[in-house]
Amino acid sequence: MLIRIAREADATAVRAIYAPVVESSSVSFETTPPTTSEMARRIAAHQEAHPWLVACSDDGVLGYAYAGPFAARAAYAWSVETSIYVAEPARRRGVGRALYGALLRLLAVQGYHQAMAGIALPNPASVALHESVGFTRAALYREVGWKLGAWHDVSWWQRPFQGAGAAPARPAAPLGLSALGPETLAAALASKGLPDL
Repeated sequence: MLIRIAREADATAVRAIYAPVVESSSVSFETTPPTTSEMARRIAAHQEAHPWLVACSDDGVLGYAYAGPFAARAAYAWSVETSIYVAEPARRRGVGRALYGALLRLLAVQGYHQAMAGIALPNPASVALHESVGFTRAALYREVGWKLGAWHDVSWWQRPFQGAGAAPARPAAPLGLSALGPETLAAALASKGLPDL
């Protein structure tokens, strides 16, 4: 399995993974699957500051993970919201953990301080994955989404990066991917394990 930076050309494969989730589950609160061109736009829109990654094998794209801004206001610049989706046949094979490990390592190298993730409930597999990579539950919003004939809760999960809780000092702005250099980027994607808490 190879984990790499997603490209706009991956939009068809990414959409193929995501569309069934949108159409038949409450995992995503979107109700209509985005088009391939919309997925390509999403991949390209924030790629410099907030990476999208894909896990690939000879069978094609197995899953994808990405980060986005946690919130729009300036003080949130050091926090990101993360998401991950794995193709049905690739689930329970370590793809999600490998993707999340690569994404979290890259975000740590970029200088982010906290990663957040929202999980629509019930979703025991996602809860277990997030716990396995160091997220802890931070909040529970009750009945905030209506989908497939039912109200759904959303739990919010948080994972600090190394240095969280340290004496406050204005941090440097998070680095864009182009500022990391090819060796640093390759090392973050290729290494194993998770960044320190």
